[in-house]
Amino acid sequence: MEKTGKSRKRLRAAKELNRVVTEYYVECGRAKAEGKPVGWMPPMNGAIEIFYAMDIQPVFPENWSPICAAFGLAERNFEVAEGMGYSRDLCGYMRNIIGYVHGLMKEEGTPLGGLPEPDILLSPGGGCVPVIKIFQALERRFPNAKVYPADLPQVPTEEIRQHHVDYAIAEIHRLIDFLSQATGRKLDQDRLKEVVKLSDRSCELWDEIMTYRRRIPTPFSAAEIGIMFVMVTRQGTQTAVDFLTTVRDEVKEKSAQGLGVLEQEKIRLFWDNIPLWYNMGLFNHFEGMGGVVVAETYSSAWSLRLDVNRPIEALALKSLKSYPMVSCVSVDKRVEMVIKACKEYSIDGAILHRNKSCLPITLGQMDIKRALEAELGIPSIVIDADHMDSRNFSVEQFRTRVDAFMEMLLARKS
Repeated sequence: MEKTGKSRKRLRAAKELNRVVTEYYVECGRAKAEGKPVGWMPPMNGAIEIFYAMDIQPVFPENWSPICAAFGLAERNFEVAEGMGYSRDLCGYMRNIIGYVHGLMKEEGTPLGGLPEPDILLSPGGGCVPVIKIFQALERRFPNAKVYPADLPQVPTEEIRQHHVDYAIAEIHRLIDFLSQATGRKLDQDRLKEVVKLSDRSCELWDEIMTYRRRIPTPFSAAEIGIMFVMVTRQGTQTAVDFLTTVRDEVKEKSAQGLGVLEQEKIRLFWDNIPLWYNMGLFNHFEGMGGVVVAETYSSAWSLRLDVNRPIEALALKSLKSYPMVSCVSVDKRVEMVIKACKEYSIDGAILHRNKSCLPITLGQMDIKRALEAELGIPSIVIDADHMDSRNFSVEQFRTRVDAFMEMLLARKS
C-alpha cells in the first residue's frame, strides 16, 4: 500500500463524479469572470440553498482542503501557514486554506482553476472553533469582501426548542436582507421552494443509497465516499439530484444482483472519524484481507430532511442541526450513534481514527470502544493519523496494527 495510493473505485458513477467536481470549480471561476457574486461559506448550513435561490455562487474553502490533499498540494499549503506562525497542532483544514490563500492562490496553474476571490464572506458564529477561525483569517486576507457575521446558538440536537428555532429563523431573514443589500438581488419565494425541494430530494436519495450498504454483501464501500461532494457543494441543485439518482440506480442494481465490493465479503467494518483524504488507498488494504468498510461516522452528517412547504423554517432547522450531528455532539450521543450504525450495518469490527486534525470528532472514542465491546461484543482498534496532514501518519505502523486486527477478526468469524 503506497502512502498516496488511490482507493479502488467500483462504481461506474465514480467517473461521473469526476465530471461533477470539475464542472463545479469551473462554474465558480466562470461566476467570478462574469461578475456574478461569489460568496465563501462553511459547509453544513441552511445558507447554501439561500445562495443558490438568489443566484449567488457558493464556494466552500473547507471542502477545497480535501481537493488539495488529493492533488498533493496540502503539504505546500501547510508550509506557508506554518511559516506565518500557525502551529502544526492546529486543524489541517485550517492550515491548508490559510496557506492556500496566502500562497498557491496567487499562482497560475492550480488544479481545477483554484478558488475565485470572494465578494462575500459568511463568517460563522457557531460550529467547530477552527471553522470560525478560518473565516476570521479570511476576513483579514480579503478586506474588500462584504462580511456577514452569522450567529446561531450551539445546541445539541436533542435539546433544540422552539425559541432556538425562532432565533434561527430570524437569522435566516437577516441573511437574506444582507445578501439583498450586498448584491442588489432579491429572493424569489417560489425559487426558494424549488431549491429546498431539490435539497430535500438529495437527502432522500442519500438516505436510500446508504440503506443499500446494509446488504450483505455491500454494493459499495467507504472508498466511494467522495460521492458526498454533491451533498456539500450542490445541495439545492438538479445536478445533485441527477448524480445521486445515478448512484442510487447503480447500487440498487448491484444489490438486486447480489454483487458486492468483494466476491467474498468476510469482515464488515465501521470507520469512525474523517477518512485520510491524501491516502484513500488505505481502504484497499482492508479489502486485501476480505474486509470492507461498509459504514462510517461522516456519512451521517449529510442527510437532513427538509419541510418543503416551510422553506425558511426548514433551513433554520438545518443550520441548527448540521454541526451537532458530527463535531458538536455529546459523548453519550456519539456512542449512541455509533452503536446504532454498527447494529444496522452488521458490523464485525470498528476502526477508530484518532485524528490529530479534528479533536472534536475524536473525543469520546475510548467510551465508544468500551461500549462496542460491552453492548455488542464488537472489537475495535484505534489508529493514529490525520485526515489532512500525511506527516502525522505512519503507513508501516498502520499496516502492522491493522493486519493483526484483521487476523483476529477473521479468527473470530471462523
